[in-house]
Amino acid sequence: MALILNIDTATEMASISLSKEGQSLALSHNKEQKEHASWLHPAIEKMMRETGFGMRDLQAVAVTAGPGSYTGLRVGMAAAKGFCYALAIPLITESTLKVMAFAAREQHSAAGMLCPMIDARRMEVFTAVYQNDLVEVMPTTAMIIDENSFSTLLADNKVSFFGSGSYKCKPIIAAPSAAFIEINYHAGYLGILSFLRYLQQEFTGLAYSEPAYTKEFHTHTRK
Repeated sequence: MALILNIDTATEMASISLSKEGQSLALSHNKEQKEHASWLHPAIEKMMRETGFGMRDLQAVAVTAGPGSYTGLRVGMAAAKGFCYALAIPLITESTLKVMAFAAREQHSAAGMLCPMIDARRMEVFTAVYQNDLVEVMPTTAMIIDENSFSTLLADNKVSFFGSGSYKCKPIIAAPSAAFIEINYHAGYLGILSFLRYLQQEFTGLAYSEPAYTKEFHTHTRK
């Protein structure tokens, strides 16, 4: 039995799921981004209690490793690593963008190429492009969007854009082959991908695991 705790605190809405053999047993979410850290551990405790499982029943913990919110990524990764160390179970990490692309494919079967976008402020987004079978076409990058963005792909392919970063891009990316879609994204989709990684024994080393920030964190120093 592969019982996996799935944690996603990378974006505005955090969510957790408990999955068995890839099937979601329970799902919980938090829409207040500033409260992800205080919400996470009590939510996990409540979920485990309500499903009748203990933490020692887990076979692995999965977490979205990024890109996403710097603070959110640290919160999720620290929790996942802590559980894995304490329980001596493997850690599974997955790209936030790949989980979003998987959710889009499941909800929009005719979406064509998949372009998840996470808002990175101003006209910048964290993004990648996947084929419908989730093979990566363009690797994860931080991109400043203009009218020429994705022009080569859009010349020959239908590309569906979605996620928090896509809203500001809709007025700019005007090619007829560009579609903007809504998706319902949560940790239940991570639970399916984490089970596939569990079957392939694709684990992340605890000592070297860290969030995939995509770009360096910058802050302003007070004078």
